Order: sequence, then structure tokens, then C-alpha cells
Amino acid sequence: MPINPSSRPLKWLWWLTGAFLLALLLGGIALCFPQQLLTVDSGPVTAEALVLVGGGAKLERAQRALALYRAGAAPRIICTGLGDGDANRALLEHGGVPATNIFQENESRNTSENARFTVPLLHQWGVTNAILVTSWYHSRRVHQCFAHYAPDIVFYSRPDYAGYPASPWQPQIVRGHVKWEYLKLAGYWFRYGVNPLGGF
Repeated sequence: MPINPSSRPLKWLWWLTGAFLLALLLGGIALCFPQQLLTVDSGPVTAEALVLVGGGAKLERAQRALALYRAGAAPRIICTGLGDGDANRALLEHGGVPATNIFQENESRNTSENARFTVPLLHQWGVTNAILVTSWYHSRRVHQCFAHYAPDIVFYSRPDYAGYPASPWQPQIVRGHVKWEYLKLAGYWFRYGVNPLGGF
């Protein structure tokens, strides 16, 4: 029985409509549950070093690293990232971390470079495990980048939870970070081969 050519456009229209609705559904889930999808937290652990990833709004990541250091999570801290390394170091030293226990990597400009420029330091020191400190919405990409570039090192994640809202829509600045984070996860997968689904 011959196929009616006029039915083909209708079939493609159904496929496109289904794909569009599926994309809307997945997008809605991603925006409604960013904490569950973006956060990687290893829970209470100890390691040989803390890696403090630059960025954030008000040095909250450095405050988180300081709290972990004081709790005995690790004996030394590496501050990685161009721009706020000095401010992070000053906060840590003011909080009681000896200057000799703080190391800086001041060249990296993005998350991939944070990992690529810090991993050689970890290898140089013979570090076999480290705790990554960043914001909760950034923790999945950070964890997967470091694991991608140094599969021989065990990486834990202990993120800061500033702006971890009861509603995904508040506060405004966190909502913006969350939206960009999903795009960056996809971009890192295609550009660097960093699988964002690791850990699921």
C-alpha cells in the first residue's frame, strides 16, 4: 500500500512537538530542583589538602574553607583562581591559618583551568586525596573537572551553601548562576569532555 506523502509533514510535526514538550519538562525539572542536580557534597571527610576555588560573591567560599580547616578536614589550603586569591588568603590568615599552610595558584581564569593548573601542584606534593570547596551550584562542575584531569586523585566536595534557597527562584543572583551553570555543564562536556553526569 503506497504511503501518502502528505502524512510525512504531520508525522514530523508530532515528533517536533513531542521533543519541544520534553525539553520544557526537563528544563522545568532542572530549574525546580537545582540543589539536587547541581550539588555534590561528600559529607564529613578528611584529606591531605583543601582546594579553594575562586569566585563567589562575598568570600563565602573562603569562609567555608576556613571552617573546614578549623574542623581538621585538611592541613593545608590551595587557593586557585585569578582575581580574588589575595583576598581569600587574607581571610584565611586572619582566621588563623598559618601563611606557610596556604598556597596560591593565581593564573586560572575558569573552572577547567582551576583544575588543570592545580593538579600539577597536587602531584608535586604527592597528594592522593583532596577536598574541593566552592559554591553548591558550582560543585558538580568543579568536582567533575578535577576528577577528569586527575583520575588518580580522590576528590571530595564540601561546598558552601550560601543562597541555598527553599525556593529555587530566590535570591535573584543565585537563580542567574543556576541557569548559567546548566549551560556551562553542557559546554564543558562538548569542549573538554568533562562528563557532568558523573556521580549520579
